[in-house]
Amino acid sequence: MATIPEVPASALLPTMPRIGMGTAAFPFTSSEETTAALLRAIELGYRHFDTARLYATEGCVGEAVAEAARRGLVASRADVFVTSKLWCSDLHAGRVVPAARETLRNLGMDYVDLLLVHWPATVAPGSYDFPFPKEEMAPSFDMEGVWRGMEECHRLGLARAIGVSNFSDKKLEQLLSFAVVRPAANQVEMNPMWQQRKLREVCRREGVQLCGYSPLGAKGTPWGSAAVMDSGVLHDIAQTKGKTLAQICLRWMYEQGDVLLVKTYNENRMKENLDIFDWELTEEERDKISKLPQQRGLTGMQFVCDNGPYKCVEDLWDGA
Repeated sequence: MATIPEVPASALLPTMPRIGMGTAAFPFTSSEETTAALLRAIELGYRHFDTARLYATEGCVGEAVAEAARRGLVASRADVFVTSKLWCSDLHAGRVVPAARETLRNLGMDYVDLLLVHWPATVAPGSYDFPFPKEEMAPSFDMEGVWRGMEECHRLGLARAIGVSNFSDKKLEQLLSFAVVRPAANQVEMNPMWQQRKLREVCRREGVQLCGYSPLGAKGTPWGSAAVMDSGVLHDIAQTKGKTLAQICLRWMYEQGDVLLVKTYNENRMKENLDIFDWELTEEERDKISKLPQQRGLTGMQFVCDNGPYKCVEDLWDGA
């Protein structure tokens, strides 16, 4: 069983394993196969699972962790780090705490280790569809009202830490300007073809842990791109090192200090994704990766509409 390095505990964040298992598979659904794959991941050494109300996998994560405890694979639920996210239909000031409680009911847990605002956007309450009808977009996002609800979740012990997802550097700085409980993490698209340099600067300066999803570009998903998997530079580095392209990407992210969120239910790839800790990229290889042309995979076009706060992609990402 692999031992995964951890981000040390801080005033904002409990100890957090540096590799987490993602559970977003489109179309979003839950199944016994998902639960079984997560249980196998625990057997292999994974101790960090990323879910969300939207993904319909909170129940699968909860069942896998409970079964792992019953089998003695972990001593208790406390041995597993669980992240979940509140969907946009619950990002109304008065709905945040009830939505967090519903997430805990789905998980069968008393708390999550990290609770995130899924997107800086609000849609009509009660819907967990994606894509959602654009007419359901609210004209504005009450960032402060929503964050006060997140802070209440923290105060009540529903979440040991709170944070955000898909926040640009400017939106993160706006949040930091009024937050009483500071965001512990920002989860965003991250890979060698979208390195998030400006956001990384802000996160390092402010002590916000950067967590990266789509480390391989999420090729084949509605939010993904083939740019990473088709990169000749990354293929050449992988061949020279005797590693897979996936391992090169994950090792690069690990060396940046990020938390990596991987998504596979294939056992061989689960093992492969953990085999990144006992070797390093060379300076030359890092330099080649640093010069890769940058291309955002996830544009967020779903959130762009005339009746919402974001009239164009640049509005959503603040030009970053």
